[in-house]
Amino acid sequence: MASAAFPTDSSARHPEWQYLDLMRQIWEHGSERRDRTGVGTRSVFGTMLRFDLADGRMPLLTTKRVYWKTATREMLWFLTGDTNIRELCKQNVQIWTDWPLDTYRRETGDDISREDFSARIVEDAAFAARWGELGPVYGKQWVDWPTYQYQADGSYQKGPGINQVAQVVESLRNNPGSRRHIIEGWNVAQLDTMALPPCHKTYQFHVSDGRLNGALYQRSCDVALGLPFNLWSAALLQRMMAQQTGLEPGEFVWMGGDTHLYLNHTDLVEEQLSRTPDGEPVLTIARKPDTIFDYKIDDFVVENYQPQGALKAPIAV
Repeated sequence: MASAAFPTDSSARHPEWQYLDLMRQIWEHGSERRDRTGVGTRSVFGTMLRFDLADGRMPLLTTKRVYWKTATREMLWFLTGDTNIRELCKQNVQIWTDWPLDTYRRETGDDISREDFSARIVEDAAFAARWGELGPVYGKQWVDWPTYQYQADGSYQKGPGINQVAQVVESLRNNPGSRRHIIEGWNVAQLDTMALPPCHKTYQFHVSDGRLNGALYQRSCDVALGLPFNLWSAALLQRMMAQQTGLEPGEFVWMGGDTHLYLNHTDLVEEQLSRTPDGEPVLTIARKPDTIFDYKIDDFVVENYQPQGALKAPIAV
């Protein structure tokens, strides 16, 4: 395997070397194991990356093209609480299409192409309602976490949903020293009804000297395909939170549980490990909307991003 030379002085190293070092560690030393998808992985457990978001900096990989607008559209979709892929498909965002497509093929026997399935989701509202639903995934838990109220007869009645995102914004404004600035996606009672239980499951925020720090704990992480999107999305959420609460962006900390590479990603991994990071992408948020739920894709402008070529590999469903 070709391996790019890199500086050993940590102060001189591009922050993206953290990602490449992690990829190399997993590929060369990870435990090989079978997984839910049947593809197989090399895996390590308990990992961490840290990025400074000051001066507009973002963890946007340069050793391959990361489609940051696609990741941004997904994050904005999460914040709506929507759980159907139709709005994503309308924007040609296919991040979630494979899961309902797999269900449709399995239950109907129709070997429809992904493109035709997505087009039908967009064109046919009834078809989308039947086949495009993902269950109570991220957005549902973030902005409408279900509650149940105990009744005198021993039964439970559904109560009002909890908007965790709105609560965290308010707590950051009014009680910045709190240790409860948390957005949680792991609703144990509803995991079996989700197309995919949340991987990036727990977000926590921390205020220090006028700076907003953020942490993401990810229980399961596909380092080659998923992590580049996860790093961007979590840092983006932190940037939006900072703007909404009048704080400066601070440090973003990413923590992984089962951190893995799929065995069928050999070509991608070896090519990316031969590349050298370069450049410092900067994100500008063009306006401050009234709430964190009012951002639009055109509000985000990335400059100084000149990535190396795209790298592709099959997704494991």
